[in-house]
Amino acid sequence: MNLVFDVGNTETTVGLFDAGTLRGHWRTTSDPARTPDEIGVLLRALLDGHGFDHRAVTGVAIASVVPPVTQPLQEACERWVSHARVVVIDPTSKLPIRLQVDEPLSVGADRIVNTLAASQIHKRDAIVVDLGTATTYDCVTRDGVFLGGIIAPGVRTSAETLFRRTSKLPATELVAPEHAIGTRTDTNIRAGVMFGAADAIDGLVGRIKAEWPGTEAPIVIATGGLAEAFRTLCRSIDIVDPYLTLTGLDLAFGLLTR
Repeated sequence: MNLVFDVGNTETTVGLFDAGTLRGHWRTTSDPARTPDEIGVLLRALLDGHGFDHRAVTGVAIASVVPPVTQPLQEACERWVSHARVVVIDPTSKLPIRLQVDEPLSVGADRIVNTLAASQIHKRDAIVVDLGTATTYDCVTRDGVFLGGIIAPGVRTSAETLFRRTSKLPATELVAPEHAIGTRTDTNIRAGVMFGAADAIDGLVGRIKAEWPGTEAPIVIATGGLAEAFRTLCRSIDIVDPYLTLTGLDLAFGLLTR
């Protein structure tokens, strides 16, 4: 089995794959203060506590955009999941993709893995909308070329800034209300955050499509923790795959170790 880690600025998503099938997934905080031993204890607890034998893990793949977390996580996997081979994805990884941008070494590991997954699974030009701490728009061709894209503030990031900077607006859950015109403070906020984000996604996707090279219209794939919440709110989304990045990590491990 392969254990994969998508380390984001706020959360780390963990996936367990068995022969290409996602058997389990968890979310933990991306805490740079954790030591390798603390991470190791947490990993074993997650696996063993859900009925998986950590000794059955033979491969580990890590994609991280938080350098202070990367090394302790790698050390934890090497020490606590001792039967596993560990690979860390970065722009120098020998994957069947090409980073056709001005600064390829600055491309985040999550965007590299999204490029791999979109091209290998869908074999179509694609725009991957990854809804995390930031909302990223990854422009990918069918043959695995990363063309660049857009980085925008994430939905939760925008909402938390609103709550923090306004003394009388209460924090509320990120669920779209039934109507755009709210009659309570909480529905006003939810309409602004959720409908505003949905319209931003549709608008930015439209701008990307207007500049798209070639004649094939790209499909739009939403992924990340909030992908499901925008399934019906966005007109532009064709496919919702919350675990696209995890699947890309499993694919990357297989390609790098074969």
